[in-house]
Amino acid sequence: MSNENEPTSDKTLEKFISRKLIDLFIQIGLIGFLVVYCYQIFKPFIGLLLWSIILAVALYPLNALIARKMGGKEGYAAVAVVLFILLSVLAPAASLSFSFAESTSGLVKQVQSGTWQVPAPDESVAGWPLVGEKVYELWSSAHTDLGAVIAKHRPAIATFARQILGYAATAGTAVVTFLAAMVLAGIWMAYAASAHAAAKAIANRMAGPAKGENLIALSTATIRAVAQGVIGIACVQALLLGAGFIVVGLPAAGIWALLVLLLGIAQIPAALVSVPAIVYIWSTQGSTPAAILFTVYTLVAGSADNILKPLVLGRGVDAPMPVILLGALGGMASGGIIGLFLGSVMLALGYQLFMAWVYSPNEEER
Repeated sequence: MSNENEPTSDKTLEKFISRKLIDLFIQIGLIGFLVVYCYQIFKPFIGLLLWSIILAVALYPLNALIARKMGGKEGYAAVAVVLFILLSVLAPAASLSFSFAESTSGLVKQVQSGTWQVPAPDESVAGWPLVGEKVYELWSSAHTDLGAVIAKHRPAIATFARQILGYAATAGTAVVTFLAAMVLAGIWMAYAASAHAAAKAIANRMAGPAKGENLIALSTATIRAVAQGVIGIACVQALLLGAGFIVVGLPAAGIWALLVLLLGIAQIPAALVSVPAIVYIWSTQGSTPAAILFTVYTLVAGSADNILKPLVLGRGVDAPMPVILLGALGGMASGGIIGLFLGSVMLALGYQLFMAWVYSPNEEER
């Protein structure tokens, strides 16, 4: 009898396993469909959400300080922080963004119409090492016959002009996105306790209770280090120098300020932009009081990072500067001006988490 029941038992077991597998595949498929569909719906808001979280994490120490002064009212403190940031940052940032868009559009129109005159190069340009003679020759040709130079390099100029106009178009969008992200950051800071508890629960679920707290602490420290010590200082320096460029009447002031921002994020001295700006002002305006005042102001504002960095985070960031630079450039290439900030922070965060995983002790070796 036992031999006759064995095939029946095997078939029953096979049916049970098959049914379980089919149910498992159906469940996985439904969950995968739900995840992909939700991602497609939420995809346009991912950048805004990440940007608001980064702002909230970076600004929360200030929010906590103000909340203590207000008797622990974090909601009122968050409103105060958001209003202060918007009034102190949004106005000059909007001015630089509109200046960037206006200057690039006007420059392209002048070049296309042939009304833009390139100033004559100084004789000392020819003495520059390695590239001096070629730069002097190209500069002289552009000064005498700009149309011929444009015709010779038309494809490269057209590509560069389209890229510049694209960045100019995204400058205003970046300001609006920052406004929305700042408002969301205020909401996150007002409910900081609940947000931290949710983040801790997610981290514990992902990495386990033993490592979840360390994961949150490392992420918070990295975001604040990069946002405050690199991006924040670069923004302050770009705003200071950009304001001076606008006041003195430097052509394409918004472009110069954007270059300062890029160099600041890459941890490259702003002198690469400020010194040529000073040279241009002296060559066009001479030794006027305005030029002298602009020189002093630019040199002081250009060295502001040397004063602010020790005050904000001591010296340097744990993530290597090439990681931050690649994140900034890659983020800007994929996400425009906002991607410039998101890319550097997220790549630095990913690098820190990866290195923490690499050097963490193996459970089996304990």
